Amino acid sequence: MATKTPKESLTIVTDIVLPGETNPLDNLFGGELLARMDRASSIAARRHSNRIVVTAAVNQVVFTKAVPVGSVLTLEAKVSRSFSSSMEIFVDVWIEDRETGERSKVNEGIYTFVAVNEMGGPGKVPEIVPETDLEKERYAGALRRKQLSLVLAKKMKPEEATELKALFI
Repeated sequence: MATKTPKESLTIVTDIVLPGETNPLDNLFGGELLARMDRASSIAARRHSNRIVVTAAVNQVVFTKAVPVGSVLTLEAKVSRSFSSSMEIFVDVWIEDRETGERSKVNEGIYTFVAVNEMGGPGKVPEIVPETDLEKERYAGALRRKQLSLVLAKKMKPEEATELKALFI
C-alpha cells in the first residue's frame, strides 16, 4: 500500500454561524462546532483511506474563544498519523475578523477514525509521511496520545506504553 502525506487529506470547510446555531449569548453552541469538526475530520479520514470511515473517539477538544453569531468559520482537518486501520485527525478552527479579515484560531480538536472494509470490519489504511515541522510534531505525539487512550481505557497496561514511559525517563 502506498504512503500518503497529510496534505493529501486536507479538508477545508468554511461556513457562517447563523442565529439558530447559537446559545443565549449569541455564541455558537459547542455541540454544533463539534459536529462540524466531526464532519470535516471524516472527510479527511476518507480521503486518506479511500474507505468508509467511522468516528472512534473525540480525543481532545480545546475551546479557546467564543464564536459569535455571524462569524465566518473555517475548519482545517488533516490526518496526523495512521495506524493499521485507525487514523488520528487534527482539526484547527479559525474565525475571520469582520473588519480586517484577519484569522484567529478559536478551537482545535483531535479525532480518531477507523476505516471499514467491505465486510464491516477494520480496513487497512496507508501509512502517512509528515512533511512540515508541525506535521512531524503532531505525528510524533500521536503514538503517545494513542497509548494514553489505551491505558485509560484499560486496553493496554501502563508498563507497555513505551512512548509514554520515554517521557519520564
